[in-house]
Amino acid sequence: MKRVNMLAVMHLLVWILPNHLLPEHYQSATPENCAVADSSQKTSQNVRILFWNVENLFDYRDDTLTSDEEFTGGGAMHWTYAKLQIKLAHVAKTILAAGEWNPPAIIGLCEVENRYVLNKLIYDSPMKSFQYRMIHRDSPDQRGIDVAMLYRPDAFAPLLTEWITIRFPFDTTVQTREILYVKGLLRHRDTIHLFVNHWPSRRGGEATSAPRRNFVASVLRKKVDSIIQSSVLSLQSTVNSHPFIIIMGDFNDEPENKSLQTILKARLDTGNLRPFDLVNLMFLKTGREGSHKFREHWGLLDQFIVSGSLLDTDNSLHICLSSIQIFNPGFLLEDDLRYLDKKPKRTFLGPRYKGGFSDHLPIIMEIRKLGK
Repeated sequence: MKRVNMLAVMHLLVWILPNHLLPEHYQSATPENCAVADSSQKTSQNVRILFWNVENLFDYRDDTLTSDEEFTGGGAMHWTYAKLQIKLAHVAKTILAAGEWNPPAIIGLCEVENRYVLNKLIYDSPMKSFQYRMIHRDSPDQRGIDVAMLYRPDAFAPLLTEWITIRFPFDTTVQTREILYVKGLLRHRDTIHLFVNHWPSRRGGEATSAPRRNFVASVLRKKVDSIIQSSVLSLQSTVNSHPFIIIMGDFNDEPENKSLQTILKARLDTGNLRPFDLVNLMFLKTGREGSHKFREHWGLLDQFIVSGSLLDTDNSLHICLSSIQIFNPGFLLEDDLRYLDKKPKRTFLGPRYKGGFSDHLPIIMEIRKLGK
């Protein structure tokens, strides 16, 4: 008879049994209290993560393989090298300001065209002194806009990179951005799983475009499930081996929408939270605040979604909800004369160049790493 792996059985029970029937160390994470129980024996190192839709960070040259002609000198946007330089300076200023005295260790970006603009950002801007490295590849998106990740090698070391291609079975003519998945070590010790997303837009209407976002959500959910299952079945598993998962992106949906809440199963609360559950941090922390404004409505399209394991303060890595924020300093905003209050100071309004930063605001979170 084969020997039973009791540890794997216990991991499986997390999925099956009600929370109150599980052993104490498997029960709910408690994010409400971020104090360290044994602070005299532990020290903390906070690692800041930023995500930002930078709004059309395009090269000024024509790429014959994509529909980027409008972002050239002769195109509708009259995009030039000088305007690109202004844009790069704005992006660098924002990232460094968001990091305060400690620039973000990990940066997720979307709406970047290629490696050229990323190279200019990390090697030819004020960011160069922090020695950022990039993870990027050209996606099949028809406009040529991609997702990317920047990281500081002193804080994060990639172990595995995977580009998850999206193929819509109901519309094979449409291609969209890939999902970037990166597995790596934080501070040379703790393994984390990162996803950078830019889901299909609402062009054509929310209801008409929803099936595409729902499909992307199902693809992402399958990948998350595979990570969880690998953790459960691993012979090297320990009681504290629940994977640390961070999903970031511009989802073009609100936290309550079907794609996020029902298909991805990103919860909007922390009641009876289990380590493998996904939780929408942006909804928990900001409620009805928004990162993007359409007419008078502030939408929460940019979000951090994490595994419940990251909200357990007894783990080597955990997140305090107090660190979650939409970064909205005055220089990123301008007066909204039509719909009142403020709005993001964007680069373009239609074809009209405004010389601002982005039509989205960055979002920020911090991971606290504990060590003896």
